[in-house]
Amino acid sequence: ARLVESGGGLAQPGGSLRLSCVASGFNFGSTAMTWGRQQAPGTEIEWVSWIYSDGRETDYADAVKGRFTTSRDNAKNTLYLQINNLRHEDTGTYYCISGLNVFGTRGQGAQVIVSS
Repeated sequence: ARLVESGGGLAQPGGSLRLSCVASGFNFGSTAMTWGRQQAPGTEIEWVSWIYSDGRETDYADAVKGRFTTSRDNAKNTLYLQINNLRHEDTGTYYCISGLNVFGTRGQGAQVIVSS
């Protein structure tokens, strides 16, 4: 399994970013996926959201609910995370992870820096 995130970068508070994750090497369309983030090196990866394999159900951590939206395009083997109304505390490395928790296979991460 291989997961490659992209779309991170520097953004101002209140701004938006869209992260993408391209999957290969496994049956993406049959796999629930999770977004996790690590707010500082050496800290635990915290759960941000998950999405069922068919995309019909999602869930979000309270800290991001109403600002983050996860979606997927199974035809393109791609997972997305739309981040709106960015806050300083959203700074960190974002990982797409196979499965419904943060302990599955993950990519190299996409760094998000929120700064004015």
